[in-house]
Amino acid sequence: MAQEATQSWISSYKGMSSDNIKGLILALSSSSFIGASFIIKKKGLKKAGASGVRAGAGGYSYLYEPLWWTGMITMIVGEIANFAAYAFAPAILVTPLGALSIIISAVLAHIILRERLHIFGILGCVLCVVGSTTIVLHAPQEREIESVTQVWDLATEPAFLFYAALVLAAVFILIVHVIPQYGQTHIMVYIAVCSLVGSLSVMSVKALGIALKLTFSGMNQLMYPQTWAFTIIVFMCVITQMNYLNKALDTFNTAIVSPIYFVMFTSLTILASVIMFKDWDRQNPTQIVTEMCGFVTILSGTFLLHKTKDMADGPLTTRFSKHTEEDEFDPEGIPLRCPESLRSP
Repeated sequence: MAQEATQSWISSYKGMSSDNIKGLILALSSSSFIGASFIIKKKGLKKAGASGVRAGAGGYSYLYEPLWWTGMITMIVGEIANFAAYAFAPAILVTPLGALSIIISAVLAHIILRERLHIFGILGCVLCVVGSTTIVLHAPQEREIESVTQVWDLATEPAFLFYAALVLAAVFILIVHVIPQYGQTHIMVYIAVCSLVGSLSVMSVKALGIALKLTFSGMNQLMYPQTWAFTIIVFMCVITQMNYLNKALDTFNTAIVSPIYFVMFTSLTILASVIMFKDWDRQNPTQIVTEMCGFVTILSGTFLLHKTKDMADGPLTTRFSKHTEEDEFDPEGIPLRCPESLRSP
């Protein structure tokens, strides 16, 4: 019985395809560049602040600092690699690996910026690595696509159209009715808009990436109107996503915005990919459950890393003094609601 189960598992696991390996390498490269960019930009901000007005005080002296621009270029390279990764591998493989940029940033901050990494932060890093490895080993194979019109057909199937309609309806209600009343006091409102729109933007980015990949391989996809339709959708979604993400970061503490946004965005992106590209149709229940366990492990590590990133061995007053002075939040915890004093009149 056990031997039959083992043989069944071996037959179901065919290893990673060449496209999945390319997507994995690009996703890992993206996380490395983006994680390093945060450290390089912070070094540039510190260097610029030493000779001019700090960015936190409204200064723009960092724009004249080459080190800060090096960090920006590094981040752009990382985003390009992330864009390319979606053209080769399923979103369920690429998106969760974004958590690795947090690990790289935390480790480099510990080494270069001398920002202490708490023991629970190290545990969070380990959990992210374990979860990412689990997903990589059990990720579905990328669907064979020979034209952008095939992606358009997948996007216009009833199941995904229903999902897209639900997303647009929810975003409309949030923007028109909920945000004016609760946007400044409930963190989930802005993040919900970013995450819902983000799930559609990733599907469009993947479609556009596939079109460009096929074009560069000799099969021109630029002559199809579907390619330009996906391009327009990408720009519209990204602009909306960035607008409301900036509002969330400006209103609430980054330490709580980042992990909640990562969880919602990644979860909805995986859901959208499963509906549109039918990733799970090519997998057995064991592989699907294992992927979900890996995803939950990454989420646990991400929350643990964010929750402990400002903890040290000193007293509580020194642990949170930086956030208390700069962000004016209660050091005993980060509220999910904006304080009364910060509400707009």
